[in-house]
Amino acid sequence: MGTAASRQQRHSPTISHHGRSAQRAVHSIVEQLEEDIVLGFLYPRERLVEDSLIERFRAKRYAVREALARLERLGLVERLPNRGAMVRALTPSEVEDIYAVREILETAAASEVLRRATPEIVDRLTQIQRRHDQAASDSDPRAAFRTNIELHRAFFSACDNAQLVEAIEHFGQKAHCIRSVSITRQEYLERSRNEHWLMIQALRDRDEDKLIAICRAHMRVAKDTYIESYRRRFPDHRASASPPLTEHEITVGAKLKPTP
Repeated sequence: MGTAASRQQRHSPTISHHGRSAQRAVHSIVEQLEEDIVLGFLYPRERLVEDSLIERFRAKRYAVREALARLERLGLVERLPNRGAMVRALTPSEVEDIYAVREILETAAASEVLRRATPEIVDRLTQIQRRHDQAASDSDPRAAFRTNIELHRAFFSACDNAQLVEAIEHFGQKAHCIRSVSITRQEYLERSRNEHWLMIQALRDRDEDKLIAICRAHMRVAKDTYIESYRRRFPDHRASASPPLTEHEITVGAKLKPTP
């Protein structure tokens, strides 16, 4: 029969296997919902209904709830009593605060990247950007999103400061719902592509002022577009607080439409 400890030890590989499988399921749900949010397939204030997500992902309820909890910690989802989970809608004031922090972090990192960038790093960024070019040319927002994340991760990782890179990624994720208003527009993809090449050229030229200016401009479009859309959607609302939910918004989610 053995002791309780020995029985637990014999079964631990199975428990570990199930645990890893459950974590993979949660990670997959988080990844797909995160992508849906940034690409605008899920709109700010749109409800995330557990039963629908269980059916979509063929997942257990606990996996869906854990995924929503993770997205809430990332600042992409909010859960309200008696209302459930929904995609978070940031106010203009919150957006300004997030982007103020992003500017501090990303410009500091960019200065370090310029000092440390080797020809090999520049070549790697060039290769990634060519794939981003192809995604933009193909009007493929999912591929463009993935290669954009890959490029920025490779760029900022070159600063050789793991804590700074982690902070940049954290606040970058907070901005996903902000980018959702503009990221699928072809003109936005084209501008993003051009600014990426300007960043790479500034690295080659060792031009710090130019690199910092491009990094600042690169962030500005999504922020300004989101704030414009928000204020058009809620023209009489104060920027510093979230507007109350209507019954329609609770049911189907209010959609912040891109500017025509």
